[in-house]
Amino acid sequence: MKTSRSTARTRARTWRGTALAALLTAGALTAAAPQAQGENARTETPVASTHPADGVVESVVRVKVPLPQSFGAHPAACDWLSYLRYRSADGPRASADADRILVAQPGILEGAGAFDSVARNTVAQAAAQGRHFEFWALDRRSNCLEDHTGTASGDQHTAVDYYYRGRAVDGRTFAGLVGNDQLGWMAKLGIEQTVRDEYDLLVAELPDQGVRASKVLCGGHSLGGVITGYFAAADFDGNPATMADAGQNQCAGYFALDTTISTSLADLSGSIPDDTNLPDIGLGYAVVQAGLDSGALSRSLSAPVLLNPETMTLLAIAGVGAVQDPDGESDLPSSLPSNVNIEATNRFLFSRDTATFLTGSPAVKDFRLTNDAVLGALMDDNSQPLAFLQSSVGLFDGGPLVDKNFPVANGSSDQSQLFGVDYKAIPAQPHGPLYTWRNYDRVGAADDPGYRSADGTPFTDAAKEVTDIHELARSMGEQPLDFTEQYFPTKLVTDIELATSPQVSRLVVHPGGLTARPTLTVLAGDGLLAGRVPVGLHPVIAPGYQHLDVLTAAPAQNDGRPEIVSSSLAGFTATPG
Repeated sequence: MKTSRSTARTRARTWRGTALAALLTAGALTAAAPQAQGENARTETPVASTHPADGVVESVVRVKVPLPQSFGAHPAACDWLSYLRYRSADGPRASADADRILVAQPGILEGAGAFDSVARNTVAQAAAQGRHFEFWALDRRSNCLEDHTGTASGDQHTAVDYYYRGRAVDGRTFAGLVGNDQLGWMAKLGIEQTVRDEYDLLVAELPDQGVRASKVLCGGHSLGGVITGYFAAADFDGNPATMADAGQNQCAGYFALDTTISTSLADLSGSIPDDTNLPDIGLGYAVVQAGLDSGALSRSLSAPVLLNPETMTLLAIAGVGAVQDPDGESDLPSSLPSNVNIEATNRFLFSRDTATFLTGSPAVKDFRLTNDAVLGALMDDNSQPLAFLQSSVGLFDGGPLVDKNFPVANGSSDQSQLFGVDYKAIPAQPHGPLYTWRNYDRVGAADDPGYRSADGTPFTDAAKEVTDIHELARSMGEQPLDFTEQYFPTKLVTDIELATSPQVSRLVVHPGGLTARPTLTVLAGDGLLAGRVPVGLHPVIAPGYQHLDVLTAAPAQNDGRPEIVSSSLAGFTATPG
């Protein structure tokens, strides 16, 4: 089994407070809600998916809710709010007629597409019980800046040529990544506008407040739990005495997926590297805001390795390849240009030890990998170093494996909250066999070679594998609102870190809203809160799950039981109100 050393899980690590906030993610919001104008204020487009038939209909909904004039110049696309709508094919067409509607806020660097599996599973499980639920996966407004043209082609080579070689797709060429000097409007895109966006969307889509209060479940994943906490405590008309507009009265209940419904980040400390260009908390609100306004501080979250717009796009491109030709030999590593970011990211993700990282040899392009194996190398908990990006999709296969001891050694006490608790593996033979991917449901099968670490510890077992790599590929490679997020607003983080400042604390008008409704909390057994559940919390624990698995786990689990997150949501949503 994968070792789950309690000391590794609970060992405290000290990182900057701002780095803590970057892992997660508010109320007198007095500005009047902008009104959608014109006949074309809402669009809904069916989403075609290669997902096996499950009786679930998906569409992408866009609602025009213009930003306030105070935000200044911004792209016209950013005057629209978007979400993925999942509903039962046999259910009512009007959302207001559904039995329950789950509205989910995404986590850090996460888009609406990340909810694809849990949304489908929840709607399908509810339908099997004779209930019709909808699941709305929200997209942050800043995702309007992304250009999905290349990945939307469905062809990995076309995507690479579009983003890197100037190839036109459908008459469009890639204009390049958006620079900080073009993001002035995002200097104001913090927690106040984020919760206002959720409120405005709910009011536009469900005008009857009684329907919202009796049918809507508000929640999210990771950062989304904190956003939901601020939403629950907010007041949206500037008059705390009028409660129909209070955040708590837009929801029949709350749900938290590997997070908590709160306005505090203390529960999830020390879970992301300290290199994300976030300003020091000691600067104070006014100084931080001035830095964002002037552009002296980055208006979107980024880091020199892995956590930046380019690498977020590359994750989607890898997903496209795994959807298109899962068992085919990948040429993605060799087809990408050699630049500092790609080289550093490849070394960070695919180095077996420090010497390999420093020399760059052997490099990832020296190994023969299928498209599934490339995606697994990027996202699986036995390969991906950073815990908040890990899922449990199986293991490399087809050739010998060795311990991956970079950035920390297998078995080290440092292999805890930041890096996860699972032993890491990497292909051993460059220029050798074609490394394939053993999917989650084939781990422990009769033909499983049972790869082990140098100390004799099995890298994995069936109980620790919960996500189908092909479902993950679909979520990452074919969603119109993508899995990853390229331009995450820095102000959303700094606002929450500066929660005690008058400018932010004024937003928490109804603190009792946090506990005013029933709450379902589901925690990943090997996730960010593993071994340190907050006092007084009585969550559902998903055994063997990583942080992302609460969104991506397959409907059929290796123990023969239904998927626990979606079954818990389906059961919970039938009761509050």
